[in-house]
Amino acid sequence: MRVREIFAKYFKGDKVVWGVIIALSIFSLLAVYSSTGTLAYKYQEGNTFYYIMKHFTLLLFGLGMIFVTHMIPYKYYSRLSQGLLYLSIFLLAITLVLGTSLNQATRWLTLPGIGLTIQTSDLAKLALIMYLARVLSLRQDKIDDFNGFIVNLILPVVAVCGLIMPANLSTALMLFVVSFVLMFIGRVKIKYLLIVGVVGIMIVALVITGIVVSGKKGRVSTWQHRIENFISGESGENFQAEQSKIAIASGGIFGKGPGNSTQRNFLPHPYSDFIYAIIIEEYGFIGGMIVLFLYLFLLFRAGVIVRKTTRTFAAFLSIGLAISLTFQALINMGVAASVFPVTGQTLPLVSMGGSSILFTGFAFGIILSVSRSIEEEGKEQANEGSEKNKEIENE
Repeated sequence: MRVREIFAKYFKGDKVVWGVIIALSIFSLLAVYSSTGTLAYKYQEGNTFYYIMKHFTLLLFGLGMIFVTHMIPYKYYSRLSQGLLYLSIFLLAITLVLGTSLNQATRWLTLPGIGLTIQTSDLAKLALIMYLARVLSLRQDKIDDFNGFIVNLILPVVAVCGLIMPANLSTALMLFVVSFVLMFIGRVKIKYLLIVGVVGIMIVALVITGIVVSGKKGRVSTWQHRIENFISGESGENFQAEQSKIAIASGGIFGKGPGNSTQRNFLPHPYSDFIYAIIIEEYGFIGGMIVLFLYLFLLFRAGVIVRKTTRTFAAFLSIGLAISLTFQALINMGVAASVFPVTGQTLPLVSMGGSSILFTGFAFGIILSVSRSIEEEGKEQANEGSEKNKEIENE
């Protein structure tokens, strides 16, 4: 059996999205192997294969997640979204109280017995978008009801983003914006969104002001420090951004070549937060643009899927997840290029990580599930049409 036949038999859905996944996975393996060299010499006695094998294993799990989730009809994710939302809110609350702390941020939850750590906000992002897609699809005839808008849409967004914000402001803001974009696409009135947005900004500003005045800044001091460093642009106070700019500038048009990065020895987290800078340093402007267009093409293909489907849940689900993945990628790239302050956002399916890769795979799989259902419906309609034509001919 040929490779094309095997792919067509077992890998359903939009072939372009599959191409994006494969291309990002290749970039991921190459960039992670190069960027973890110094880390391996420092912590693994020079075993440069330790981190790449670990990442390769996680990437395989992520691809396995894509395969499994894309075979499940997307309609089942509507019911699943409710349970996942409640579970994610519970886990976020537990993380704030009992989570593993790193760099003054409590973002990780260590699962007892197996010692596996997950970043609960990754699950929460996925669950909230799935839930909003469900509610928007079910309430299209009641979309002008302001009370229903507050109870069914805004309260879950506030609950999830509010629980994420104390440890991870950038993720909370990103998820809040993506949620509002999805609600705008779902025909929620702009004035409703503006009212809630303005009130939300005022409340957050008052809370942060109260924390600063009380003298117990906590994570607020970290946010303040990052923003001040970004605005000042002083190299001594903005080491990460400076090293990232050096990596990008030294890459030129065609880059230094695979494995020839210099800044990986100086740049903090070159395998996660700043992996895009390493990609540009080694593969140049051309390599950086290819990665950028892969994410933009994903968003474009999600738009194509939306145009093909007749189901509102399928449309909101696929475009919401695609916007989330693309927005996160753009933020990561913007940080590497010093367009945004340091946020800690990873590059989806490229950066080294655990739960991030798994839940990114879940999101890709759902998008493919929607496109697979569209293809199957199209084939059924084509078969019905051919059967009718045969009946007419026989008559």
